[in-house]
Parts: sequence; C-alpha cells; structure tokens
Amino acid sequence: MAGLLVAVDFGSTFTKAIAVDSGSGDLVARAEHRTTIDTDVMDGWHACRNALLEADRGVERAEVLACSSAGGGLRIGVVGNEELVTAEAGRRVALSSGGRVVAVVNGGLTATSLKELRKDRPDVVLLLGGTDGGNSAVLRNAAEVLARYKWRRPVVVAGNLDAQAGIGETLAAAGVPHVLADNVVPEIGVFAPDSARAAIREMFLAHVIGGKNLSRDPAFTRMVRAATPDVVLRGVEVLAGLHGDVAVVDIGGATTDVHSVIELDPEDANLGREVVATHPVTRTVEGDLGMRWSAVPVVAAGIESGLIPDGDLLSTAAARRHADPSYLPDSEQEASYDELLARVAATVALRRHAGRQRIVFGPGGRVIERSGKDLREVDLLVGSGGVLRHNGPDVAARILGSVGVNAQEEGWLVPERAEVCVDKDYVLAGVGLLAGLAPAAAEGLAAHIHGTVRTGH
Repeated sequence: MAGLLVAVDFGSTFTKAIAVDSGSGDLVARAEHRTTIDTDVMDGWHACRNALLEADRGVERAEVLACSSAGGGLRIGVVGNEELVTAEAGRRVALSSGGRVVAVVNGGLTATSLKELRKDRPDVVLLLGGTDGGNSAVLRNAAEVLARYKWRRPVVVAGNLDAQAGIGETLAAAGVPHVLADNVVPEIGVFAPDSARAAIREMFLAHVIGGKNLSRDPAFTRMVRAATPDVVLRGVEVLAGLHGDVAVVDIGGATTDVHSVIELDPEDANLGREVVATHPVTRTVEGDLGMRWSAVPVVAAGIESGLIPDGDLLSTAAARRHADPSYLPDSEQEASYDELLARVAATVALRRHAGRQRIVFGPGGRVIERSGKDLREVDLLVGSGGVLRHNGPDVAARILGSVGVNAQEEGWLVPERAEVCVDKDYVLAGVGLLAGLAPAAAEGLAAHIHGTVRTGH
C-alpha cells in the first residue's frame, strides 16, 4: 500500500475526516465528531484523528489537507454596476468560490450603501464592473469610497482591466488589503470566473481563516486549503471527468446546495436571454431550503410550487425542527415529515438551479426560450446530506426520484434519466482536496461515490 492522505472538512455542525490511500484513492477509514466551535475547532479534529489512528496507524505519518465552513463559512459582499450584468456575475462567482453572498450592492458604492455593507459583515468584498475597455467610472468610484472610509477587510477587484492599475494604487495607498483578478465579464455575454475564484480563495486563506479565531493552534491555518463548498465543486469536476455531466444536490440543515458540471451545448446559446453567459461549472445555494434552521420556508416553497397540497401538519413539524435543530425523528410519522421536507428542498433547489423553458409565439413563429442551466441530460445525479446518508436506499430513492415529477410538463430543466447515487461516506470534499496534490487518488476516491447506495429511479 502507498502512504495515506487525510482529508478533513471542518463543517458548520460536524467535522468529518477520511484517510485515503495516496496511490489508489481507496477509502481506508472515516470518522466524524461535532465541530467544536465552542472551544477550539481542532478539538474535533483531534477526536477524528484518534478514531482514524485506531483504524490505521499510518495516519500518524499522513499529510493532512482540510477545508472549512465553520464559523459561518465564507461571507462575500458583491459590489457591481448593474443588477443584471456585473452584480449577477459577481453573485455567481461568489457562490462558485464557496462563499455565501450576504450583500449585493448595485450601481456602485456610496457612503450610505457602504454603511449598509458594513452591517452585513462580509469577509471578502468582490468589486467588479464594466467590460474591458468600457466605462470605468463606477468601478473607480467604488474603490475610492472603500479607501476614503478606511475599509479593512479584503477586496478582490475583478472588473474592467483598464482601470485596475489605478484602483490597485488607490486601495494600496489607503491600506486596504486587495488582490487584482481578471474581469469576470470582459464583454457582454461572456462569463469568466476562474481568476476571481482563485483570488477569493487566496484571500480566504490569507485573511479569513485566521480572522475567525476558530483555533489557537497554528496548525489549523496550515491545514486549510479552501472553503468547503469551493472544494466540493472541485470534487464534482473530478466526478464529471469520470462519468460525464454531473449534478449534486446537498440537503443541509440551513441550506440546500446544488453543484453542476456539464458540457454546454453551443446551440443552446440562442435560446436564453441572459447577458451573463451560463458557465459549465456552477453552484447555487438556497438559503431558505433546509431540514432544520430553514424547515419552515421549505413548507411555504412546497405549497407555492404545488409539491404539497396542505401544509398544516408539515408546518407544525417544520416549526419543531426550526426550534430544535438537533431534533431527530422519534417515530415513523416524524421520519416521513423529514422525508417530505427533503423531497421539497431537493426538488425546488434543482428547479431554481436549472431553470425552465417555455414556448413563445411571436412574429417569427414558435420560439423556445430557456432561463438557467439545462440539466435534463445529466448522466449522474448525486445526493448528499444527512437525510440521505443516514437513511436507507429506499428513502434516498424516493427523495431523489421525486425531483423529476411533472418536470417535463411544466418545463423544468432538471435531470430526467440520470443514474442516481448517494455520497454515503461523504467523500466529495476529500476528492476536491486531493485533486491538486494527488489527481489519481482523487479519481479513485471519486469512483467510490459511483455505486455507493445506488438508488435508481
């Protein structure tokens, strides 16, 4: 056997760790412990490490890679020019970078809007606006406002390239930590997030991890390589390399995240009306869809979408879960409520991520319009989250099999014929962590997901 690598995810609720063969990617051992945010997050890791050591003493010599969403994860504020162009592009970049968008400021920045931005406490501000060679006045003014009012949190500048040198000088002179990245919208209809994603990751590691005071142990900052959702999305990219188009729906206590990696059809470009182009690699976060903290709005979303006819009993169950996020079902009836909440959360989250199509009749005849990202031809749909991992395959089959009900009739572009499985051992974050250091091991670990509690439709 080759040596071992250990991948750790410091989650908001649980810290998960896996030991992986560095050559084959075989899963050797796994452990989890509640995230010890109340003391020191490394306490939870040490408990996991002891459990891994019991399974294999090689863990003592293993390199440890980690990601983190503890302490609220990565909070991002977006400052852009126009809501439908740069601000929307910034929101997409923030999400795909593993961040939670806590504020979006359109039309530049003023002293008043900066005051509101401070209240939202973003860890990083993503500053963008203007196509390359276009108008840079709003972008320059936003940088001047940040400098004038002594903004001290990190800024990623990803707007008009022609203005960036001057903006960098303005921010540097005022002592504002910043990094320059390529324009995310170099021209209308083009979306280029990769450089900005890398810059946000750099700022997360340099300023955010240590700034949250999650641990007194300097080993914590050495271990962490990125925000957890950023790493998971990288893991989905590895999975797509093995299986084709992939979508992942992760049903959590507070949010339901959807990650997708698909090959875009060039012919579809004329079917949408979005000024910010669709990107092959996408993550969306639905902050009103969750199994515990966000259970109450799940019921409202289910009624609004027609997925549940009457929400009275489910509303009571949802309120109980919101009041006690640690609640575990203690009867078959309560377990059925959990399952229904999960079905609604997964279905609505995938619909919002994918969008829908409609037929419009105009002067030119019949026209098909699409909004969002077409996932109908996805090859593999992966489910994640405690409700899927901790219940049997029949429950997972019903939850994930429900996402396509009535989709075709209503025009939703959700997966139709995908093979379905569950990331039961929670290895996607590990795949993303290993991807850069040990690509073969990452692929081997990703292959472990395919067939882990295969649910079918």
